[in-house]
Amino acid sequence: MKKFNSRYSLIPLLICLLLAAPAFAQSAATEIETLLNTSAVTYAQAARFVLEASDVTVTANPAEAFAYAAERNWMGKKASADDAARLDGIALLVMRSFDMQGGIFYSLTKNPRYAYRELVYQSIITGLTDPAMTVSGDNLLYIINRVFSELEEDTAQKKAPVDEKAAEHEALAAEINVILEENNVADTSAQATDEGVMITLSDIQFLADSSQLRESEMKKLQEIAVILKNIPGQRVMVIGHTTTAGDEDGRLRISRERAQSVAAFLVSLGARRQSEITAIGYGGTRQVADNTTPEGMAKNRRVEIIILEN
Repeated sequence: MKKFNSRYSLIPLLICLLLAAPAFAQSAATEIETLLNTSAVTYAQAARFVLEASDVTVTANPAEAFAYAAERNWMGKKASADDAARLDGIALLVMRSFDMQGGIFYSLTKNPRYAYRELVYQSIITGLTDPAMTVSGDNLLYIINRVFSELEEDTAQKKAPVDEKAAEHEALAAEINVILEENNVADTSAQATDEGVMITLSDIQFLADSSQLRESEMKKLQEIAVILKNIPGQRVMVIGHTTTAGDEDGRLRISRERAQSVAAFLVSLGARRQSEITAIGYGGTRQVADNTTPEGMAKNRRVEIIILEN
């Protein structure tokens, strides 16, 4: 993780602390100096600093601060006061203390794993990091400094008009792409559309001239089913596409049957009820690449799963 290169970089943080927590500011400089010389902060130390920096509670006792945060599960269930704090536990503590909003997976789980992802996505945690790494004092200070900066930017951005739905779709698509990458789901990506968020499985494989999924595609859909389970209450549309090979009627039929096969498999995994999912096929009428190359044909031979905006 990026670290402070100079004591002067703490000036913005001190100014923010003066404005955000006047009672804390009197001892902030001394505590910051202590943190700068701490190679691994404990959960109790982190709780005391973060809770007071966020103006949640004022206490000079790290044990009391830890108890307050632990009672609300703001650091993860395995955190102990004297343990060296993990980065994902710090991420959750920061997000809960500053009442920061996150994407749908964080909103549903409020756990360290997704808090860490949120802060990486928001560029508050930067550099080569691992959620299980311990956090030094200057790492903690850097994170808090970035939070104050982001809060200031958010305040400025709220003054300008935004398309909230489009922003939500973009954020959800980005979250899904992170999960797909982490789980090595090949030839699959998500993007925001006017209809909602579309997950595209390019070069999806079925048994020859049939709608029966290959085992490799079932594994991909199992990962997608987990994602869909975490986004309840929204209808899903499955759309099948083919290359331009064969006759038009045959292309429409096989694309529809393959979309139905994918939809049925998602239902069998509990991703959606039958009444919440629709399957249609467009054959080869909606090409996205050149059918004269193997790469283009692979992109056109696809299934799209759209999480609809209800």
